[in-house]
Amino acid sequence: MPPLLKFCTWLYATPFGTAIRESNYAFPLIETVHTLGIMVLVGTIAVVDLRLLGLVLRDTPVSRLYRQVIPWTWGGFAVMFISGLLLFASEARDNYFNTFFRIKLLLLILVALNPLIFHATTYRTVSTWDLANITPRRARLAAISSLCLWGGIIVTGRLIAYAHN
Repeated sequence: MPPLLKFCTWLYATPFGTAIRESNYAFPLIETVHTLGIMVLVGTIAVVDLRLLGLVLRDTPVSRLYRQVIPWTWGGFAVMFISGLLLFASEARDNYFNTFFRIKLLLLILVALNPLIFHATTYRTVSTWDLANITPRRARLAAISSLCLWGGIIVTGRLIAYAHN
């Protein structure tokens, strides 16, 4: 048995994973909290992305908007991450074989790399384009990538429940 499958099988069988899976209320409650965390996370990211695309808040400096939403973004991330781990614990063995779960994990890696690259490159010069209605091409590309990747994560996340491998 591959080590990752062994870990997923163990996690699935833990009293913690079993309790969430078998409870009438735990899984749906955690899933609701997970959805709310995603809403805050993706909502705040989308506002910044749409500003980078010049579609909203054109009079607001990108850096100011970023500073205003980043605490909410990190809060949404924390809620989404913790609740996602709880959901995973209850379905770890099944998710190991789920194609949509694997795609979602790949998209999560890519969506994590996107802001790291953006902040290490394009955002470093934000002071030169902070008020521009048309931001640099790389900023717009990062915004489009972000919106597409988050959309893919949401879609594959929903499809996990309907895929039977």
